[in-house]
Amino acid sequence: MKNGDFLKETTSEKSSSAAGSDKDGTAKAKTIRSLSIIGQVEGHTSLSEGQKGTKYEEVLPSLVAFEEDDAVGGLLVLLNTVGGDVEAGLCMAEMIASLKKPTVSLVLGGGHSIGVPLAVSARRSFIVPSATLTLHPVRINGTVIGAEQTYQYLEGVQNHINRFILTHSAIGEARLRELMTAPDKLSSDIGTVLDGYEAVREGLLGEIGGLREAMTALRTMIDAE
Repeated sequence: MKNGDFLKETTSEKSSSAAGSDKDGTAKAKTIRSLSIIGQVEGHTSLSEGQKGTKYEEVLPSLVAFEEDDAVGGLLVLLNTVGGDVEAGLCMAEMIASLKKPTVSLVLGGGHSIGVPLAVSARRSFIVPSATLTLHPVRINGTVIGAEQTYQYLEGVQNHINRFILTHSAIGEARLRELMTAPDKLSSDIGTVLDGYEAVREGLLGEIGGLREAMTALRTMIDAE
């Protein structure tokens, strides 16, 4: 796969002054690229056959190519993910947040677990009313050594996630921790599921809206560059 192929292109019409012009004065159109983060975020271990996932090693070079392409004006991040590998998810979220070009995220379906940092990583964020976000503490699979160092490691990872969410959203720290550790919101776990309206009300995401609103916001941001 060539760098940049992972991101899909659409065209954003702009004025000639903002987009630049060809020699004959015809306005050049800036393109918008879309990144779909779907299924499970795959980390260092491959998912089993038949599972849908997003590979971070394919996303990262595509984001670099997007940033370096002068013909591209902005990025639309589409999310419907159950979460997945914490390090891989945070890696992609940090990359998206550090892009200099306009970025907009749109949660469709779900943005669960490590999908929450990905959802808040763009400059502006949207969520459809029927979509949901799940906030919960970090999980660990496999053999666990019951030592103080294990708990310190998990606490450190959780602090990294919380810090990123707090930096890129309007939710308060106390409220974020309260939602993540709520004992009565999930049937067999601790944490909280928020629908679109609740996610915006809590300050996690910016606005209620679908594709039309997200694309309009992104085009406005591109025009302002």
